[in-house]
Amino acid sequence: MTSHISPWARAGQYALLVLFMVFLAFPLLWLVSASFKSSRELMNLDITLFPREFHPENYLVAWNQQGLVGSAGNSLIVALSTMVLVIVLSLPAAYAFARFRGLLRTVGTGWILVSQVFPVILIIIPLFLILRDAGLVNTLPGLILVYTTYTMPFALWMLQGFAASIPAELEEAAAVDGASRFRTLTKVVFPLLLPGIAATAMFAFVSAWNEFFFALVLMQTPDNYTLPIALKMFIGGEGKVALGPLAAGAVLATIPSIIFFSIMQRKLVSGMLAGSVKG
Repeated sequence: MTSHISPWARAGQYALLVLFMVFLAFPLLWLVSASFKSSRELMNLDITLFPREFHPENYLVAWNQQGLVGSAGNSLIVALSTMVLVIVLSLPAAYAFARFRGLLRTVGTGWILVSQVFPVILIIIPLFLILRDAGLVNTLPGLILVYTTYTMPFALWMLQGFAASIPAELEEAAAVDGASRFRTLTKVVFPLLLPGIAATAMFAFVSAWNEFFFALVLMQTPDNYTLPIALKMFIGGEGKVALGPLAAGAVLATIPSIIFFSIMQRKLVSGMLAGSVKG
C-alpha cells in the first residue's frame, strides 16, 4: 500500500530543501558579494548583501599583489601529496585494525586517540627543532611530512570504520571459491572501500589545503608560502586590512577545492554503486 503525499506537503518539502540549501550557501554568497565591494563599503555599518558599486579590480589586485598563483601551486602540491601519502599509509593499517584483534590493535587505537588530545601549540617547538636539524624547515617536503603525520591518525580512524563495516563473510566466500588473498583484497574488499577512500581523501585534502598554523611557522620565504599564508599578507603592518582584495583572494582560493570536491563527489557516488554491485 503506497502512501499518498499531497501537493501542498510536497511543495513544503521542496521549500524547506531550498531554504536549507540557501542556509548552507549563504557564507559563500556573502564572500562573493564582499569580493566586489570596496574596502570602505565593507567597513560601513550599513550592511547590504549586494554591492552598491562593483569593484572587479579587487580580483586583479588579489591576483597580482600577493603572488596567489605561486601560493596556489604550493598548496596544490602539498594538499595532493598529503592526500596520496595518507591514503597509501592508512589503507593497509586500517584494514589490519578492522580485521585483527590483539595488543597491536589496542596500542594503535590508543595512539590514535592520544594524538588527537594534545593541542598543536605544545608540539610546534620540538617539531620545528626536529625539522630544522633534518634540513626540512621552509621546504614543501617538510610541510607535506608534517601534514601527513598530523592528518593520518584521524584518517586511519575513518578508514578502519569503513573497513570494519565490510562483512568478513564476503572474504570467506571468496576464499571458498578459490580466490587468493591478494585477489580477494583487490576484487572484493577494495571496491567496497572506495566510498571510504574517497571520503578520507577529501578530508586529507581539505585539511592540508586550509591549514594555517604549521605553514605560518615553517614557511619563511614568499616562494614557499601556501594560500592561507598568502591571504594573511593582505593584513598590513599596522593592522589595516584590504578587505575587498582579501575577499577576492579568498574566493579564488576556494575555487580549486570546489573543483576537487566535485570530482571526488562523483568518485564517491560511483564507488558506492560499484561497492553495492560487488557486495
